[in-house]
Amino acid sequence: MSIRMNRRTLLASAAGGVLALPFTSRGRAVAQAAKTVVLGGSIPLTGAAAETGMNVFAGYKTLVKFINEELKGFDVGGERVTFELNMIDDASEAQRATTLIQRQIDEGIEFFLGSFSSQIVLPTAAITERAGKVMVQTGGGSDQIFSQGFQSVFGMYPRASRSVYPAVDAFLSMDPKPQSAVVIYTNDPFSRLQADGVTAYIKEQGMNLLETYSLPAEVTDVSGVLASIRELKPDVALCVTHDQNSQLITAQMAATNTNVKGLFQVLGPATENYRKSLGNKADDIFAVTSWSEDMKYGDDIVGTAKDFANYYRKVETRPLVFHVVNGAQCIMIYMRAMQAAGSLEPMAVRDAIKGLDIMTFGGPIQFMPEGDGHPVKMGLKIAQVQKGELKVVFPKEVAAASAIWPMTPWDAR
Repeated sequence: MSIRMNRRTLLASAAGGVLALPFTSRGRAVAQAAKTVVLGGSIPLTGAAAETGMNVFAGYKTLVKFINEELKGFDVGGERVTFELNMIDDASEAQRATTLIQRQIDEGIEFFLGSFSSQIVLPTAAITERAGKVMVQTGGGSDQIFSQGFQSVFGMYPRASRSVYPAVDAFLSMDPKPQSAVVIYTNDPFSRLQADGVTAYIKEQGMNLLETYSLPAEVTDVSGVLASIRELKPDVALCVTHDQNSQLITAQMAATNTNVKGLFQVLGPATENYRKSLGNKADDIFAVTSWSEDMKYGDDIVGTAKDFANYYRKVETRPLVFHVVNGAQCIMIYMRAMQAAGSLEPMAVRDAIKGLDIMTFGGPIQFMPEGDGHPVKMGLKIAQVQKGELKVVFPKEVAAASAIWPMTPWDAR
């Protein structure tokens, strides 16, 4: 595999405490025989989104390495093709990212991978779209990205307003079925989209929506919200909140013995830090994930989900989380689309991506006409923290464990 990072990138990365060095590990014979397709883009290796950005980057690197070294490339219209990554650290800044992407377009790069954060993906996607280039990304799910009329931008998730639907479906599959709900959300553009979508879906599914609560981005006390919840006594609470807010809500719910039958949090429980910090207070909480190595996914290129996990741990040291897998999936999409198109012409590849309906080691791939992930096939799975570990519990056909329902009361732990 070859990863090109220019001197500007090295200086920016070193200044942020991460030194990204160029390296080439692609076999000599493949380098001489195969045509190289460069995948460009920016990724946050420093700044606020660096932790997740490095996970996505690890996924990119892993599948490029697998394709180039294990498969020795792949066939496109009778020509052998390998990939090269040309990713630049955008430092989690949209303005820097747009400058870098335009520079890569000027250098002749045709195919792009996305950054992480809708606030970065949206302006960079607008640039690649205007230039007639293709972008496959796993970092932006805002409805805005998919309502601009873009024809060449694809996202690995359903759009934000649809993304929390599976949590409602999971709760409604429980016995006894919950009848009432409250929604707590962070008052930022992305979270509001998710909250608006899930509140409408709750009503559509016939549940009684008792209340919605808006929280500022930085909050240190939710006692007023919890007092209201204790008074209303909803069956379930759905939190469309960021990691730190989710952790605060759980800690204060436990401290005030604010009980519900089911507590769902879109961010927080999937991280090891959340579970370690809260100990057994994190148990029984529902969360989202898009992948588990125990899922029965697979393809004839990489193999099963477990096969990917085993390979990843041989070549990477970062923990294997679903953002890694989604990054790897972006590379798989380009490979399968180029094969289907029998061409490396960007618009032919774009049209092939639109027509993809495949199963891979990471799950199904199919896009909506506007470029967002299919809300059922590519929808997030629902997991639950059980004895400190995240277990997929819904949908049942991919579940690794049965859901604990209702959740254990706080004073019984």
